[in-house]
Amino acid sequence: MIMFLVRAAIFLASAAVGLIVADLVLPGFSISWRDWWGFVLAIVIFAVLQSVLAPWIARMAERHAPALLGGIGIVSTFVALFIVVLIPGAGLVIDGLLTWILAPVLVWLVTALATWLLPALFIRKKVQESPA
Repeated sequence: MIMFLVRAAIFLASAAVGLIVADLVLPGFSISWRDWWGFVLAIVIFAVLQSVLAPWIARMAERHAPALLGGIGIVSTFVALFIVVLIPGAGLVIDGLLTWILAPVLVWLVTALATWLLPALFIRKKVQESPA
């Protein structure tokens, strides 16, 4: 159970990092920082959608369009961002075609890197803290 919670926390943190980087880098991508609860809502909804959509879209692609299997992460990121933008209280706005093209790629890339790097940081910290 603890590993599940650690993985969930890492996934939420990586989603937050991906959305924040997109907010900093892409001009048409904006997070409403006035309402912190909206940002937390956006992170949670995005992370849950990402974890549910990726396997579902992978199964659909495997059955109907096997050539798309390599881009499942980006496709599920796009769909998750699209749904989060539609939720009024989520505090996330994406404007412009170029931003809609670049945002899923950037968020997917940063989220993937954060999901890979964050466990290494936590594990190294735990190993350094443990008595020898």
